[in-house]
Amino acid sequence: MVYKGIYHLFYQYNPNGSVWGNIVWAHATSKDLVNWELQPVALSAAEPNMDINGAWSGSATILPDGKPVILYTGVDSQNQQVQNVAVPKNLSDPYLIEWTKPPQNPIMSPTIQNQINSSSFRDPSTGWLGPDNVWRVVVGSKIGKQGVAILYKSKDFVNWVKDKKPLHSAHGNGMWECPAFYPVSVGNRNSVDTSKSSNDLNVKYVLKVSLDDIKHDYYTVGSYNYHTDVYTPNRGSIQNGFSGLRYDYGKFYASKSFYDGEMNRRVLWGWVNESSSVADDVKKGWSGVMVRLNYVHNFSTSFVVFCWFRN
Repeated sequence: MVYKGIYHLFYQYNPNGSVWGNIVWAHATSKDLVNWELQPVALSAAEPNMDINGAWSGSATILPDGKPVILYTGVDSQNQQVQNVAVPKNLSDPYLIEWTKPPQNPIMSPTIQNQINSSSFRDPSTGWLGPDNVWRVVVGSKIGKQGVAILYKSKDFVNWVKDKKPLHSAHGNGMWECPAFYPVSVGNRNSVDTSKSSNDLNVKYVLKVSLDDIKHDYYTVGSYNYHTDVYTPNRGSIQNGFSGLRYDYGKFYASKSFYDGEMNRRVLWGWVNESSSVADDVKKGWSGVMVRLNYVHNFSTSFVVFCWFRN
């Protein structure tokens, strides 16, 4: 995200080792998306009712008053995956060093009533504001082998209600991690802010999901009706099984994106898993790299920024 002219990158980090485990939110800042300064950990795994067993992936949203808000998945003391909110402690700090977790957390939880799978409920998307002034986000899940993008709505970004139907689902491809939903312009090189694109005929929508079963990112392009919250993919997009469109055909997974209002573009980050063994990763002291993609009209430019779990 961008806040007061500063780019903020949050990423999954193990402060106690070189490989996955003890996950928290690390934080780095930049003025150009090339040169980065490491900041203190933004979100630690600390609270029994919300994230004691891990602060997992999520997204940041900039509210209309300019205030940034983080939604993230926590694993509570019962090993249930729940969704939490975090806000900056000091809005005058452009580097957003400190974050707090409001007492309302968790704000989305699996229950007997909503029948959400408590071990497959994670990675809330960036929020978007509809013409009815109601916020929407999607959270990844599954029902058996059916991948699901669960839709939640809120008037204040704190109190969320699960919608009666998902934004989209598809059979035969398993758990949908890191769902993302955003608009792209048709016929020009400008990107679009999701909350400012309702009823625009020159906009198409992208629904991206990370398929946990095969560790690849697939996406659809289609149309979205704000009034009914119905997303309709174009033909050729992922529907069932593992066929469809992919961001990348190498090792590229669990991507997240944000709208860069400074440059009128969408920037996407993805995790590139290496082929080295766990023993090798421990020996060298780091593992994993991040790839950045800039959306430009109907093609992307990319380069690698190295971020890693390290001792």
